[in-house]
Amino acid sequence: MAERHVLGISGGKDSAALAVFMRQHYPNIEIEYFFTDTGKELPEVYEFLGRLEGFLGKPIVRLNPDRDFDFWLRQYNQFLPSAQTRWCTRQLKLLPFEQWVKPMLENGDVVYSYVAIRSDEEYREGYSSRNDNLKIIFPFREHGIDKPGVSDLLVSSGVGWPKYYEWRSRSGCTFCFFQQKIEWVRLKERHPDEFANAKSYEKVALSSGSPFTWTQGESLEQLEQPERIAAIKNDFMQRKARELKNRPRNPLRVEVELDLDELYGCDEGNGACVVCHK
Repeated sequence: MAERHVLGISGGKDSAALAVFMRQHYPNIEIEYFFTDTGKELPEVYEFLGRLEGFLGKPIVRLNPDRDFDFWLRQYNQFLPSAQTRWCTRQLKLLPFEQWVKPMLENGDVVYSYVAIRSDEEYREGYSSRNDNLKIIFPFREHGIDKPGVSDLLVSSGVGWPKYYEWRSRSGCTFCFFQQKIEWVRLKERHPDEFANAKSYEKVALSSGSPFTWTQGESLEQLEQPERIAAIKNDFMQRKARELKNRPRNPLRVEVELDLDELYGCDEGNGACVVCHK
């Protein structure tokens, strides 16, 4: 029997900051880093993983090389995942992790899994282990590290933020259904081929009887119309102006740009699984 230490990297800021934190504060712990690859990640995610590997000085194991999103979409008869039927989280994130640690647990090893839930996320729950030998650890909660603390870790280490945060609020598939409408607009502008790909998935799904579109209440074909894009951008700018006006100032911390989660709160895009976007 042995001890194993694992840490999942989502491609997002929190899990990357946790990897930085553990490398800096617990260098004697031999951690195995992993990334569950859906096969539909943003190019910026892969670039960031390479940058993080350089800091950690070791590779991040890629899980899911064979059974990607396209495989599971066929298994679900072309029905798109949605907030109501989140098969993507189960099949592309949780299942690969469980299959990866299963031999460790069957060998009698104790596996410590480090999860990047911050101290200011009291409402979030981590992966629920059904095996007594799989221990879930929350270092950020134990050390009182909140959202600004995550930013400090990434900036001070030189790893920096993933570049997609310039226009998007979380990691995950290019066509994650938790995206806000402004993010779909920006996906079309920055990665038009990926937007077109998402639109083609949607058309096939609708023709196969799927009741869901990627974004609630309208198809991507409707969303990409010029007048609709203009309305989405105008709504976003109005929200941004209101939030900046009402935002409390902290003289002890450098002001940073509002992120999309701050702008929209629970209105759009909220509730994504911690496995996907942390």
